[in-house]
Amino acid sequence: MRPVIITANWKMNTTPADAGPLAADIAKATDVAGITRIICPPYTNISAVSDAVEGTGVLVGAQNVHAEPKGAYTGEVSADMLKGLVSWCIIGHSERRRDQFESDELVGQKTIRLVEAGISPMMCCGEQLEEREAGSAVATVQAQVKASLETIMAAGNGLPADLVIAYEPVWAIGTGKTATGADAAEMADAIRATIADVGGADYAESVPVLYGGSVTADSFAEFINEPSIDGALIGGAGLKPDQMAGIAATAAEAAAARANS
Repeated sequence: MRPVIITANWKMNTTPADAGPLAADIAKATDVAGITRIICPPYTNISAVSDAVEGTGVLVGAQNVHAEPKGAYTGEVSADMLKGLVSWCIIGHSERRRDQFESDELVGQKTIRLVEAGISPMMCCGEQLEEREAGSAVATVQAQVKASLETIMAAGNGLPADLVIAYEPVWAIGTGKTATGADAAEMADAIRATIADVGGADYAESVPVLYGGSVTADSFAEFINEPSIDGALIGGAGLKPDQMAGIAATAAEAAAARANS
């Protein structure tokens, strides 16, 4: 059975002074059985968050990694620099694709670096509004996933055993527009079909697919109640203990129902 995962992506929020207390509050608020909890703070706050959640079962992730192992890349952070500090890392987030023009192939290269460092990759994908309105949403996302996975395979590496895919409909992030559970489920099925083409059906069935699109405690149930959706990548609500508490409670109910089915 695939795990149910809730990941708080703090983006460029919190400072070393307030990150620890916030992480501790979220860890306490989300202390439920049967789910995987991850917090991804800014690089500068990883140590503070790690100290705050020690012994709580909450895992710590990074928000990005460089595609090269080392070199003259001012301001960048390599996988080896993160090794031992985090257990997860987000790659290919829609904001980085938009602002840093990250390609699918680059996302695949970053995945390779993470695997080498023993860090689990959380690979993001998703379509823009114009792509959805043009009827090419599924094709767009499948092409993203395929290109990234084929980059990994072309390097002579097998696909990561601990890969997680986070589907982000970019048009539903902070725009007031909303995706439905059915939208997300359709895309999760399409993503797994693409993974199966590259890595086989059994592998595809083992890969958790999360939904990320302005998730809140009120909206999360619609997505996690879809059998093909295995959790959420959470933005703004991930900074609010009460919101995270509601999301975690719903996630735990879904995990228990799946275990008993």
